[in-house]
Amino acid sequence: MSDELTPAPNDPVPDIQRGRARLPAPIRALRPRQWIKNVLVFSAPLAAGKMFAPGVLTSSLLAFVSFCLVSGAVYLINDIRDVEEDRQHPKKRFRPIPAGELKISTAWILAVVVGVAGLAIGYLTAIPLGITVSVYLLLQIGYSTFLKHQPVIDLAMVASGFLLRAIAGGVASGIPLSQWFLLVASFGSLFMVAGKRYSEMLALGADAGTRRSLASYTDSYLRFAWMLSAAMVLISYSLWAFDNLHRGPLGVGWTAISIAPFTLGLLQYAREIDLGTAGEPEDVVLKDRVLQVLALIWLILICIAVFG
Repeated sequence: MSDELTPAPNDPVPDIQRGRARLPAPIRALRPRQWIKNVLVFSAPLAAGKMFAPGVLTSSLLAFVSFCLVSGAVYLINDIRDVEEDRQHPKKRFRPIPAGELKISTAWILAVVVGVAGLAIGYLTAIPLGITVSVYLLLQIGYSTFLKHQPVIDLAMVASGFLLRAIAGGVASGIPLSQWFLLVASFGSLFMVAGKRYSEMLALGADAGTRRSLASYTDSYLRFAWMLSAAMVLISYSLWAFDNLHRGPLGVGWTAISIAPFTLGLLQYAREIDLGTAGEPEDVVLKDRVLQVLALIWLILICIAVFG
C-alpha cells in the first residue's frame, strides 16, 4: 500500500472538490459533518427531564466532545483500511485519504492523537463514560478490521455506534436508562444502519456487488430489516409515551401527542431510504426541511412534557 494516493490525472473532479473545500484536509478527514450523530448523547438527559440539572449539561457536552474525537479516530482508521476500495466509490473517493490529500502516515498519527484525547476526556468526565467510549472504540476497530465483512454482524456493529452514543449521555451524568429508551435507541440504530445499506445498494446499482459490505445482502433483505426496525421503534416509542403519560400544562398528555410528529418523521426518513438517498444519514438530517420541521415540533412537545 502506498503512503500517498493521488486521483487519476484525467479526472478533474477531485480538483474541483478541493477548490470548494473550506477546511484543511486533516479536519475534513475527521468528518465533522458526521458529528451530528453525536447529539444522541443528549437524548437520555432530555428524555429524563434532567438536561438542565446541575452538572448534567456540562457532562453531556463533554460526552459530545469525547465522541466527536474518538469517532473521528475511527473514521480515519476506516478510511486508511478502505483506501483502495473507497477510490472506486463515486463519493468516497473525494475523501482526503483516498484522494491523496492526506498521507496515510499522517492519518495514523492524527488518529492516535484524537483517539487518546477523546478517551481522556471521557474518563475524566466519568468512569462509566470512559468505559462506554472505550467499548465504542474497540467495537468500531473490530468492525473496520474484519467484522464489516460478516453479514448481519456488520449491521449490529454499526448500529452499536448509535446505541452507545445514546447510552453515553446517561452514564456521563448517572441518569438511569429505562427499558423503553434502550429499545427505541437499539431499534432506531438498526433502522438507520439497515436504511443506510439499502440506500447504498440502490445508489450503486449494479456496482453494489463490488462493495464487500453489500455483496452479502439483497435489497429485499435490507428492506425487511429497516421496515422491521421501524415498526419496533414506533411500538417502543409509543409504549414509552403512554407509560409516561402525565397530564402537563393545560392538562394535556404531551408525550402521547408527540407520537404524531415522531411517526411522521419516521415515515419521512423512510421515504429517503426508499428513494436511495439515505446513504449518508447526516446529509438527510441537514438537508431535509420537512424532517427538520417535524423534529423541531417533536422536540418542543417533549420539552413541554418533561420540563412543563
